[in-house]
Amino acid sequence: MIIGNKTFSKNKTHIMGILNVTPDSFFDGGKYFSLESAVKRALQMVKDGADIIDIGGESTRPEHEPVSALEEISRVVPVIQALKKVTAVPISIDTHKAQTAYEALRAGAVMVNDVWGFRRDNDIANIVAKMGASCCLMANCPYQDITASLKKSIKSAEYAGVPRDKIMLDAGVGFKKTHEENLLTLNNYEEYLGLGLPLLLAVSRKSVIGNTLNAPKGERLMGSVALTALGIAKGCNFIRVHDIKENRQVADMIDAVLSAHNAQRTAHN
Repeated sequence: MIIGNKTFSKNKTHIMGILNVTPDSFFDGGKYFSLESAVKRALQMVKDGADIIDIGGESTRPEHEPVSALEEISRVVPVIQALKKVTAVPISIDTHKAQTAYEALRAGAVMVNDVWGFRRDNDIANIVAKMGASCCLMANCPYQDITASLKKSIKSAEYAGVPRDKIMLDAGVGFKKTHEENLLTLNNYEEYLGLGLPLLLAVSRKSVIGNTLNAPKGERLMGSVALTALGIAKGCNFIRVHDIKENRQVADMIDAVLSAHNAQRTAHN
């Protein structure tokens, strides 16, 4: 997987840090709304082991209040520009709007994370392709439609000219799925490896954890890291999270075990 000028190995788990520059995101809305606090948080995430910073200027929580592209741009572009001056870690823009994607990429982002999988705004795939960016395409649909949805998104990206080595997929836990469907999606995540592209798991602090453990959003860390471990076991090598240090440790531990196993198997062969 190529993101910006970096190649991300399929044999290692990579952590995408969530940076919400919004007043209303479900877990940390308002905490990093100012430019100074956003940059400080991003640099702390890099220090804690984040490989990618994913910046969002509009909440995607259920029943969120939509914002215009201009408002979204005003929130994210100054943060991207500031971060480009102080870190080389690739920056992703979490948006489904072509106009926001264009301005964010022009400001220095190198990836678009689209929760509608290029199926909401017809221009976004062309912008990603023309600007040489990478993308994450999410299945915003019920459980039974995930594979078909992802195939359509891949087709849109490739038709626009996005190379396959710049595409990753997200099955969309928490989006248009019942609680039971979210659990099924997590249990069967390895099925989407058959599409031949890297997988992202994005479940940090989500309601599937809260509903399962009867835990408020501030008490979902253990559930989040448990799902990180499960996701890695299922074949995901990109994990999108709020809590970088804890998830980095979980990922590094599992990677070390799997690396030793693979090295032993290779030696025996």
